[in-house]
Amino acid sequence: MEAQKGDRLLMHGRIVGQHDRVAEVVEVLGTNGTPPYRVRFQDGHETIMSPGPDTVVQHEKMADG
Repeated sequence: MEAQKGDRLLMHGRIVGQHDRVAEVVEVLGTNGTPPYRVRFQDGHETIMSPGPDTVVQHEKMADG
């Protein structure tokens, strides 16, 4: 898994009824875009995490110059 600052991590719920969660990568702590990442959830909570296989990286779209 590789992510960059500004990318979003979509974490799928692992049990029935659990909603997906989205977090923004605010800092990459690993080398070459690898985990761990400092992330911020939509409610403002920040944590350091190494995402599991139930997580998908949604890359930030680059603005046209």
